[in-house]
Amino acid sequence: MSTTKSRREQYSEATRTALLAAATRRFAEHGFAGTSLEDIAGDIQATRGAIYHHYSSKSALFTAVFEQLEIEVMALSDAAAEQASDPWSAAFAALDAFLERSCDPVYGRIVWIEAPAALGLVHWQLAGQDLAYRHVERRIRVLIDSGTIEPLPLESLTRVLYSALGAAGMALAEATDEDKPRLKAEYVAVISRMVSALRTSPDPAVRDV
Repeated sequence: MSTTKSRREQYSEATRTALLAAATRRFAEHGFAGTSLEDIAGDIQATRGAIYHHYSSKSALFTAVFEQLEIEVMALSDAAAEQASDPWSAAFAALDAFLERSCDPVYGRIVWIEAPAALGLVHWQLAGQDLAYRHVERRIRVLIDSGTIEPLPLESLTRVLYSALGAAGMALAEATDEDKPRLKAEYVAVISRMVSALRTSPDPAVRDV
C-alpha cells in the first residue's frame, strides 16, 4: 500500500511540475488572457481535470507560476551575493542578478507585465511584499548591521529602494532587446549613486559599483 501511495504521489508531483512548466511557457508567449487551461493541458497531454486537481482556477495556476519565478530570482540573487567578499559587493551582486533576470523575456513578461492584470494590482503588490520586499529588507539590514551604510529607519529605506527596484524591473521588462543592456547599466549606475550616499566611511579596498 505504501509503495502504491508513493508512486501516486510521485506521479502527482511530476504532473504538477509539468503543469507549471507548460503554464510558464504559455503565459510568457501568449499572456494570461491569451492562455486557456485547455491549451496548458494539451501541451502535456493531460485533461483539464488534471489541472483542477492541483489548481482551482487559471488565476491560481498563474499565482503558482508567479511565485515560483519570484522564488527563483531571489535564490539567484542570494547565490550571487554569496560569492562576494563583503556586504557592499554582495548587495550589488544581488542587484545585478535581479536586473539580469528582469531582462529575461519569460520572467519580465510574467512578473512585471502580466501579473498586475492577472492577479489584480492589490494582490500583485501584496504578493511582492510577501516575497521580494522581505528579501530587499534583509539585504539592507545586512548593510546597516555591518556598518556599511548609515542606520536609517529600515522600513522607510526598504520601501524607497524596493520601489526603485520595481521601477527598474518594469522598465527592463518593457524595453526592447536592443535597449536592455543600456538600461540595465543605467539603473545600476543610478541605484549605486543613491545607495553610495548612505555609506559610512567607504573602505578604499571596496570598489564603487
